[in-house]
Amino acid sequence: MKFHAHRDVFSEAVSFAVKLLPSRTTLPILSGVLIEAQTGHLTLSSFDYEVSSQTKISAEVEEEGSILVSGRLLAEIAGRLPNAPVHVSTDANRIMVNCGSATFTLLSMPVEEYPAIPAVGEPTGVVPAEEFATAVSQVATAASRDDVTPVITGVQLEVTGHTASLVATDRYRVAIREMTWESTDPATNITALVPARTLQEIGKTFGHSGTIQISVTNRDDRESIAFSAEKKTVTSLLIKGNFPPVRRLFPDSVTNYAVLNTAELVEATRRVSLVLDREAALRYSFTQDGLTLEAAGGDQAQASESVDSILTGQETVVSLKPQYLLDGLTGVNSEFVRISFTTTDNPNKPGPVLITSQTSRDQAGTDSYRYLLQPNLLLR
Repeated sequence: MKFHAHRDVFSEAVSFAVKLLPSRTTLPILSGVLIEAQTGHLTLSSFDYEVSSQTKISAEVEEEGSILVSGRLLAEIAGRLPNAPVHVSTDANRIMVNCGSATFTLLSMPVEEYPAIPAVGEPTGVVPAEEFATAVSQVATAASRDDVTPVITGVQLEVTGHTASLVATDRYRVAIREMTWESTDPATNITALVPARTLQEIGKTFGHSGTIQISVTNRDDRESIAFSAEKKTVTSLLIKGNFPPVRRLFPDSVTNYAVLNTAELVEATRRVSLVLDREAALRYSFTQDGLTLEAAGGDQAQASESVDSILTGQETVVSLKPQYLLDGLTGVNSEFVRISFTTTDNPNKPGPVLITSQTSRDQAGTDSYRYLLQPNLLLR
């Protein structure tokens, strides 16, 4: 095999192909990137039986063929090559990479032992790439990182008609974001539980691609999902199990809420939480005079700060983990934020706090992002 490619194009393709490879694998061959050279283009692929990545780029191919090489090593080399065309050729089980004055010789892996890259079915629907990337960044942070319960380490994609939703929870908070969905069959409802880490990488990679085609398939009793944009495709097996029915936790309406400047609340929370132990909570007192944040550290350190707010309804005090609150505030893409206070059957226990966007001090936001956070009292 022999081909020539543009350095930056080749480096970006290799980086994409290996991005989702696991840092450690019991099968060394799964750490490789497969490069297939055909007339006029290269196809670069990786697959670890869970997630696959594939991309095509233009190249001058002198001799067609396929090679399998260590993905991480090739990515590091490609990212540091001098500014010159990349020339790659093979000789028996060796791969020569030449670029300007730099030369590398790598060992190839047996291509015949590499698993077949999953085929992608017809698109199930299309979403605007920028909107999808924003939705993923807002929701995925609420997914659990505890592998003991795999079902909540994913983000659930729910499609009904022309509306798609992303939902995630780690038991202590729930994030939901709705977005536009152009379906190939509006009568089809879809539910797909996608690993959060995979979805986050897709959001970052495809965020400026215009549109993203999504395909959900079921082969050999294993459901998978594929995301495609600009000659790039990522497939992932879906997580098996029943996602908890978290939508019912959201109230139909809330009459008790406060409106604050988002940036001011973020900065105050970061400052006051400096004296807290890692798992401690901040005390938020909402009154007609404004919001007061209070913290007492384990070594007698204390801090407090006041922030302007407009309260509608009763004065309320809640204890919240600052990082969980900051995650919700980060998802609010508006100058102001509405923090709503729900109720429980026990008058001595505050209900979950609902965070939504606010267009102005007087007008609710128009987006469909909702973030529900349990007060720290209910976590014990």
